[in-house]
Amino acid sequence: MSSPDDVVITGIGLLTSLGEGADANWEALCAFDAPTIDSERFAPYTVHPVPEVDWSQQIAKRGDQRQMEAWQRIGTYTAGLALEDAGIKGNEALCATMDLVVAAGGGERDVDVDTIILGRIAAGETDTGTIINQVLTSELRPTLFLAQLSNLLAGNISIVHKVTGSSRTFMGEEGSGISAIQSAAARIRSGQSTHLLVGGAYNTEHPDMLLSYELGHYLMRDPWRPVWQRARSEGGGVVTGSGGAFLTLESRAHAEARGARIYAAIGDVAADLGPTDSAETRKRLDRLAGETAIADADMIVSAASGSHARTANEKAFLSESLPDTPVRGVSTATGHLCEAQFPLAVALAALSLSKGEAIPVLDDSFEAKTSDAPKSIGVVTVGFDAAEGMAIVTKADGAGA
Repeated sequence: MSSPDDVVITGIGLLTSLGEGADANWEALCAFDAPTIDSERFAPYTVHPVPEVDWSQQIAKRGDQRQMEAWQRIGTYTAGLALEDAGIKGNEALCATMDLVVAAGGGERDVDVDTIILGRIAAGETDTGTIINQVLTSELRPTLFLAQLSNLLAGNISIVHKVTGSSRTFMGEEGSGISAIQSAAARIRSGQSTHLLVGGAYNTEHPDMLLSYELGHYLMRDPWRPVWQRARSEGGGVVTGSGGAFLTLESRAHAEARGARIYAAIGDVAADLGPTDSAETRKRLDRLAGETAIADADMIVSAASGSHARTANEKAFLSESLPDTPVRGVSTATGHLCEAQFPLAVALAALSLSKGEAIPVLDDSFEAKTSDAPKSIGVVTVGFDAAEGMAIVTKADGAGA
């Protein structure tokens, strides 16, 4: 039964290697045969790049574009797509009362400065503290540092799109995306917000972003293969992707009052974090599954990263606890979008429900075919290093669907 307090999705903004916009991403996913990847620029690592974008379509002022690094442009642009899709963009009254929840990383580092520091260390200098202090005080531009503050993605969205309600930024890789969706849904369900913009963005096409993964030995060095087939790959199994995913969420009452189209409803969202050994991870996944009743879902959209141990844990959970539920590992098609990974999976689940079609098989080594149109989809994220999250997304019903 629907309720006025239901959390519904009325706008989807997507920018991934599959394309720009919700419809383009859905069409590319349905026709998926091979990913859009670049294995040359950052060899031996492969990335899923975003397509060429006319940033002025969502960020009109060139001055605004110039002062943003790529991850902020991706996020601000994608947020604009979500607002436009919901019919809210340009509506000053709705934007002024709209809350904002963002999952963000630490920004892009100054690679030239990092190179100077590493070069001096490689040349034999041993006092790293002195080296760092000398280089940072002489080479680092304060304006660049300020432009990288994590909450400036939210700030740029507020400036460009005039979304000026309350604003919150979460940090912490996939965990931040899970917490952002969880917090956003809770605010609407409790009546603290009537409409809200939530999501994240990631730019992997920047050397320091790849370095942050590789320092933990997470990146796959072999030729690309689907996310479920990386257990024996050289390196760590993760193939990253650039992109953004934002959702416009509303209470059902608010959405119906303005005659908005409703893609789907978000049910329970659960999250956890703890020791990453197999036994403890499995206990948490079982608990999250109980909290969300994910076993009742018709399909699972997994945001598995490919990280060896963590994806093995997730695969075992799916095989043993949900053996009859079709699974789709969407990172096969998009790459791993870090902070935007959980919002991306929720968005694709909502698209599947609204289209009345199951996401097609992306890797038949683990994913089973189904001809049934899902009515509910479980979303599962097991972070490449830490954090787990689950959510239930259900088919919309009633007016505006």
